[in-house]
Amino acid sequence: MLNLILVVIALGLIITIHELGHYLVARFFGVEIEAFSVGFGKPIAEFERGGTKYRISWIPLGGYVKMKGENPDEEIDEGQDDGSFRAKSWWKRALIIFAGPFANLLLGILLFIFALLLPQKMEDVPAIVHSAKGLWEEHFSPGDLITDVDGEEVLGFSDFLVKLTGDEPNEIRYEREGETFSLMVEKAQRDSLMSALKPAVNTVVGEVFSGMPAWRAGVKEGDEIVAVDSVQVSDWYEMRSLIMGSPHSKVELLIRRGDEEFIRNIDLEENISMQDQRMIGISYYMPIKSTHKLSLGEALIYGPASALNFVAMNYQGIFMLIKKPEQLKSSVGGPVMIASMSTQMASRGLSSLILFLGSISLILMVMNLLPIPILDGGHILFAVLEGIFRRPVPLKVQEVLQMLGFALLIMLMVFAFYSDISKLLYRFIYTR
Repeated sequence: MLNLILVVIALGLIITIHELGHYLVARFFGVEIEAFSVGFGKPIAEFERGGTKYRISWIPLGGYVKMKGENPDEEIDEGQDDGSFRAKSWWKRALIIFAGPFANLLLGILLFIFALLLPQKMEDVPAIVHSAKGLWEEHFSPGDLITDVDGEEVLGFSDFLVKLTGDEPNEIRYEREGETFSLMVEKAQRDSLMSALKPAVNTVVGEVFSGMPAWRAGVKEGDEIVAVDSVQVSDWYEMRSLIMGSPHSKVELLIRRGDEEFIRNIDLEENISMQDQRMIGISYYMPIKSTHKLSLGEALIYGPASALNFVAMNYQGIFMLIKKPEQLKSSVGGPVMIASMSTQMASRGLSSLILFLGSISLILMVMNLLPIPILDGGHILFAVLEGIFRRPVPLKVQEVLQMLGFALLIMLMVFAFYSDISKLLYRFIYTR
């Protein structure tokens, strides 16, 4: 419950930052601000300065900025810049509207940078070789334990890959049946080696992603998958191949939890971010735990890069959803899923939770810039069309389009709530 309250407050602050972006740019262009509120509803506290009423209100679900002349029904004197929003030129109005989503972009980038400056909880699997391909089969065999690179101890398989750096050849030491071997790898050979080796991974479940089929079916971290469609499995790769290659819409898993074994029939869902591969929403368990902290310089590089990549992936996902609208149900989540995911992120540590909140801010930017009437993107489109055709979009046309946009948003909200509730009910039935 506490997590839910904190998420609501955090979301409110993210939306308030969005409104602050509108407020600051509107002020810069000389638009009179009638009211700026943190929160909705009846004000807890209020004061007036410079003609603007500043409020803190009871409902912490965002905020709002009220500009003079933002209502299309208000009359303004033609050509007179009297501090009214609608009296400003089209490009100034477009920038004022764009400032809200842009504020969310900046907030998302800052949260990503801040999160990366905190100690990162790292997880890894043992540096034990499962298989090797190509010329590397001559050197590595299944079960080999990689112990160090250039004299530095290897903590896990990912740590081994990270240590393959520098301009000089790397010396890799590994053990096989009590005997130690050494191998020199040239810089030009690293990519070949990194793609050729697979780590040994068992079938114990690590993370179960909220809202996905495995989560709905009650699968939990630490469960061991024994068989897929009555076929015994001994490693993750075999299990994954059987699940993704199943000819059916569901897959039958035999699961071991402690001393108990039980069967779950789990839906297979296509994932638009994974080239429509079918999956159930689990990752393998990584027993090796460590912490890692980036320098300020690294955080300043990786933070913005990660945030912008996240934005690009979301726009790509929206494009794929437009092409395949039947995947909308499995891709849309509402406030319940947000709360569930935030709890999952909080369990990983403060850094992961901050990254999640930064992602929410970026998603708010992505969604608001969609060219749908009633959203910021729709208003920007109206302003740009005015600039192109030298006259505003007729008021009646704007009103009709905004009504359609509002109806679309309501349907999406209802659909998101329905999706949340159906997923929760499905999980409740399986975990009774």
